[in-house]
Amino acid sequence: MTRVTPTAAPAGLLSAPPDGRTAPLAEFPPGSVVLVTGTAADAPAAVVRRLEDLGFTAGSQVEVVRRAPLRDPTIYRVRDYDVCLRRAQAAYLLARELDG
Repeated sequence: MTRVTPTAAPAGLLSAPPDGRTAPLAEFPPGSVVLVTGTAADAPAAVVRRLEDLGFTAGSQVEVVRRAPLRDPTIYRVRDYDVCLRRAQAAYLLARELDG
């Protein structure tokens, strides 16, 4: 999996970043369909391995299904199944939104 240093995202970002910009998966709102582009450079190796085992590999298409009322955890659909991730885990995955 490609490891990428994330671009600085403002803390508390509530909406998806502009089209084409890579951002942590945790920043995309429900309904977004994104492409995983890599993991954050500071992601622990064990977490990266677990996320890859769950199907979050570079090039994977992920849909943000729904988010708990306090924004954590979030359910993601990857490879035709749903996975629930904490915001801290999803922040290690970098993604960009797919067009329509």
